[in-house]
Amino acid sequence: MTDIDARTFSYEALDKAGNVVKGKLTGRSESAVAQRLMSSGTQPINITEVKTTGLNADVRIPGITDKVKLKDIAIMLRQMATMIGAGLSLIRALATLTEQTENPTLRGILNTVRTDVETGLSLSAGLAKHPLVFPPLMINMVKAGETGGFLDQTLLNLAKNFEDEVKLNAKVKSAMTYPVVVLVVAILASVGMLLFIVPVFAGIFDSLGGDLPWATQILVDMSNFLKVAVWPLLVLVVIAFVWWGRIKNNKSVREKVDPLKLKMPVFGALTQKIAVARFTRNLGAMLRAGVPVLQALEIVGEASGNYVVEKATQDIINNVRRGKGLTAPLAEHPIFPPMVVQMIAIGEDTGAMDVMLEKIAEFYDAEVEATTEQLTSLIEPLMILLIGGIVGGMVIALYMPVFSVFDLVQ
Repeated sequence: MTDIDARTFSYEALDKAGNVVKGKLTGRSESAVAQRLMSSGTQPINITEVKTTGLNADVRIPGITDKVKLKDIAIMLRQMATMIGAGLSLIRALATLTEQTENPTLRGILNTVRTDVETGLSLSAGLAKHPLVFPPLMINMVKAGETGGFLDQTLLNLAKNFEDEVKLNAKVKSAMTYPVVVLVVAILASVGMLLFIVPVFAGIFDSLGGDLPWATQILVDMSNFLKVAVWPLLVLVVIAFVWWGRIKNNKSVREKVDPLKLKMPVFGALTQKIAVARFTRNLGAMLRAGVPVLQALEIVGEASGNYVVEKATQDIINNVRRGKGLTAPLAEHPIFPPMVVQMIAIGEDTGAMDVMLEKIAEFYDAEVEATTEQLTSLIEPLMILLIGGIVGGMVIALYMPVFSVFDLVQ
């Protein structure tokens, strides 16, 4: 049985004061649930498996409800930090999280981590068994927090870091949602007119005879082509999306695509600001947690999401290994603006690198928000003009022959 499919049990138990408590727990078997109850200081009286069938079963959509998002991890980290800070044991905190986590995949993984911790593994070692869910940034910071004895504070810092990352992603998505929706509507409207409206007018034009204006003829030819090619084109679009989804993270593809993103008008500056904000936020969080600078740089470079930043980070790592500071290598890479280099230099001189990196991240978060608002205000009228131009142009092309309809009838 997989951990994701762990069964749910209802229980009755006696707490330390002799009171009867009731609740639900997930586990592989009744004995596993009984062991968890006893480890938390309660004595089980009755344990019964809860059957979740029919209308009571959880609705699970593979790839959607089962996917663990960064937001889920941020919520989990904040809850865990709160419980540990309140004095709960790590095992008790993990057990509570397993019960109340809504995401079924994350719930199963937390159950596995709890079992690993009960057998003697550290929290970071248990998390490291699931690299596809928990990023290296999180695993290394948790390890540093365990070593330094300030795990609750590390978890809070991680939660804040991931929450800021979620907010940053949400800002970018909100800016891109409107133009994407308008573009899709424009394409659907154009295809609908070409498939259903243009053929009706084409039949009328054929019955009248005569030559069609060039714009109308182009529209009719496009309609005839689309009637034959609509399904093959749809299949090609789906294949292209699937193919791009599989290769977009390949190193050879990122080497060529990521530099182009930075050179795009308007969007290039936004991409740079997002990369710098992510780099400084993650690096500051790891240094604050006590992760060694070389290890932190390597992890932050991989987590930057941009090959240009990742390549620049590798160069910085090589220079730091040779005894240089961060400032000089950073200044050699245009991806890092002069202001960032100067503030990091101040951080090195004052010994407050993590604080300075956090301030840089906050500044660029604000810059990203301002840029996305400007993009939205700029894109809205442009997209309205685009959809109006497409639909209006097609309507004018359809009615151009009407102006000479009387000549055709005669």
